[in-house]
Amino acid sequence: MDDRGGSFVAVRRISQGLERGSVYHSSSAEVVAGSAAWLGRGLSCVCVQGRDGDPRPSFDLTPAQEECLQRLQSRIDVAYDSSISQHQEALKDLWKLAFPEEELHGIVSEQWKEMGWQGKDPSTDFRGGGFISLENLLYFARQFPKSFQDLLRKQVGDRSVWEYPFAVAGINITFMLIQMLDLEAVKPRSIVGETFLRFLSVNESAFDLLYCIAFKLMDQQWLSMRASYMEFNTVMKSTRRQLEREIMVEDITCLEDLPSYSLLSQ
Repeated sequence: MDDRGGSFVAVRRISQGLERGSVYHSSSAEVVAGSAAWLGRGLSCVCVQGRDGDPRPSFDLTPAQEECLQRLQSRIDVAYDSSISQHQEALKDLWKLAFPEEELHGIVSEQWKEMGWQGKDPSTDFRGGGFISLENLLYFARQFPKSFQDLLRKQVGDRSVWEYPFAVAGINITFMLIQMLDLEAVKPRSIVGETFLRFLSVNESAFDLLYCIAFKLMDQQWLSMRASYMEFNTVMKSTRRQLEREIMVEDITCLEDLPSYSLLSQ
C-alpha cells in the first residue's frame, strides 16, 4: 500500500529454511498487489526498509545473548500447521480468550471473521507470520486482557468507518518486529537489534511483550492520524519509527521503561 492510499503491496515473509544472514531479494513471485481485499494472504512487510548497500554494523554477542537469540529464532522458524493438534488447540484457546461466552463451531468457521481473519480458515493468514504470531496473540490476550479486548472490539477512541482487521493486523505486527529487530540474521546488524537482545537476555518474553506494546502503539497512532484501512501501511511505518526511537533512548534498560509501555495500562 503506498502512502497516498489506493493500492498496496504485500510482500510475503522470507521462506522457511533460508540460511541465516543470507541476502534475500524478492522476485515478482513474492510481491502481491492488492486492492479492496486489503492485506493479501501470506502477509506482508509494511515497514521502513534500508537501502541496498547501506553499511550495517555487526555486534558481538555474549553467550547468553546468543542462546536467547537462537531460541527466539527457533520460534520464528515454526510455521503454523493446521494438521498439528497443538497448533489447533492454541487457535481454539485464542478464540476462548477473545470470545469466552461464544462457542466456536469449528476450526474452520465463518465465526473467525469476527476476530478479523480474512476468511473462515485462519491457517491461510498465518503464512505471513508463522506460529509465533499466534503465540504473540495468546500472550497479549493472557497478560493484558483489557487492552486485548479494547483493540479486538475497537472500544477506545473515535474509530474509522473502515477499520483494520484485528487478527490480520496482529500478524503484520509480528512480521514488522522480526524485520525491525533483524531477527533472521546470525547476529544483530543495527543498534535497535543489539539493544533488544540485551532486553531479551534478562526477559525471555521480551519479544512477546514488545509485540503487545507495538500493537497498542499502532492503535494509538491509528486514532491520532484518523486513519482508515487504506492508510494502514503509513500507520505501521510511523509505529516502527516510534518504537525504534524509544528503544534507542540511552537510559532505557528494559521494555517496561519504554514510554509506550504505559499504553498497556490504559
